Amino acid sequence: MAAESFEQLLTRASKRKGGIENVTLLIGDAPNEQLLSKQGDDRFLAHFTKKVFQSGFVWRVVENKWPDFEEIFFNFDIEKILMMPEEMLERKASDPRIIRNFNKVKTIKANAQMIFNEQQNGHSFAKFIQEWPSNDTVGLWAFLKKEGARLGGNTGAYALRTLGKDTFIISRDIEAYMRAHEVIDGGINTKSSHKAIQQCFNRWHEESGLSYQQLSRLVALATGDNSVQVE
Repeated sequence: MAAESFEQLLTRASKRKGGIENVTLLIGDAPNEQLLSKQGDDRFLAHFTKKVFQSGFVWRVVENKWPDFEEIFFNFDIEKILMMPEEMLERKASDPRIIRNFNKVKTIKANAQMIFNEQQNGHSFAKFIQEWPSNDTVGLWAFLKKEGARLGGNTGAYALRTLGKDTFIISRDIEAYMRAHEVIDGGINTKSSHKAIQQCFNRWHEESGLSYQQLSRLVALATGDNSVQVE
């Protein structure tokens, strides 16, 4: 079995969700990646940090505490974060206004270093992310996992999605689809699986002109429980 064509995918999603108009509404608009480089690099660090803390935790709690995170960590100013000595980082990690997890707090400085390193190539980190081609989304995930801290799995991908980068997400529905259609047969986070999934999305993108984010949602609408959901 092989992955369906875009038309087959759209037809099945439409039958499940009450027509093409409903599907179009549910997959939403394509992200405007031109807005990425207009954001400060501090926002990238902030979103990476938020997703690191939300991973394996109640997202609502992180959201409620987020204003305090911003205040305690200098609004994620890259230079100020990098200037913090270890003792200060430890002290901030014990502040009761945030989630006191020192291992996760340490990722703030590590990911600030990743951003700073890329800035030394003569452009903002935001520009670097904007210019990374979506037809190699998995390559960007691999970069974040290697150069950053705790940005592997879906953590980095969700942060990118929140920031406005066009990316698919390997949710449970996406994984189920890829296995059912024998696009992958090994571990979900292996290089070979990521490559095969990327090729599948690239083909759908060429056939439809839809963004990778919209396609990700379309697969979920055509695959998961027959309920309205956004992946």
